[in-house]
Amino acid sequence: MYLADGWQDFEILDAGNGDKLECWGSFVLLRPDPQAVWPMGAHTADAVYFRSQSGGGHWEFQRELPESWQVRYKGLTFIVRPTGFKHTGLFPEQAVNWDFMSDRLKAWKKGHGATPRVLNLFAYTGGATCACAKAGAQVVHVDAAKGMVAWAKDNAAASGLADAPIRYIVDDCLKFVRREQRRGNRYEGILMDPPSYGRGPGGEMWKIETGLFELVGECVKLLSDDPCFFLINSYTTGLAPSVLKNVLQVALPQGRAEADEVGLPIRRGGLVLPCGATGRWIP
Repeated sequence: MYLADGWQDFEILDAGNGDKLECWGSFVLLRPDPQAVWPMGAHTADAVYFRSQSGGGHWEFQRELPESWQVRYKGLTFIVRPTGFKHTGLFPEQAVNWDFMSDRLKAWKKGHGATPRVLNLFAYTGGATCACAKAGAQVVHVDAAKGMVAWAKDNAAASGLADAPIRYIVDDCLKFVRREQRRGNRYEGILMDPPSYGRGPGGEMWKIETGLFELVGECVKLLSDDPCFFLINSYTTGLAPSVLKNVLQVALPQGRAEADEVGLPIRRGGLVLPCGATGRWIP
């Protein structure tokens, strides 16, 4: 398992009964997590998210919280806030991939004496974008949601990267990739975090089981002659890590592919909470 155990401003205190108890900086949140099927101990939280039987849900606050606050990870600063869909704007388990990509980019830059280029697709609020930019890369950040791209810009500014070479694009990822092919642009690193289902800005439908390999195949055409990495994240239930490894091996037969679960340590009991899967390819 790829374990994100380097956090100081975030910790899972406990998990169970379909929930996880998290410490985000100075505040404790209780949110649903379907993977936590074992019992949880006694707890208190500053805010609790309740699911609605009709879909969605709502937060109930046990004390007044700021609209947003900051958490830090190895020189990066992120703005988090409780949203109406239980999320906070950050997936802390992805820190283990930020470290992987940062190490790869720094080594590539040192070995080539040049600036690596990274394409981040389905880039959300820019955790990976910030990590790659801080490692010295030029980053193209693509997401179909205008609000998430604005949040990513705020995260970059909070991390001291407001002037970093980052391009923010609001677009359908597959359409953007094909335009990049026509423009002749190439990248040393490519990462993607595709949803199980989704729609592009023009209403384009996306389903990971039918769309993933096509997207990966198109992205492979954008890799430079001396690439650094290709990374796929998935939170789709039932899509095993080995599926991501197989996709990468078929699409990129040269090089080495690996895949595993991504997880976060839980303070109580020394357990680990599984948080999706990642496939990694390196030349």
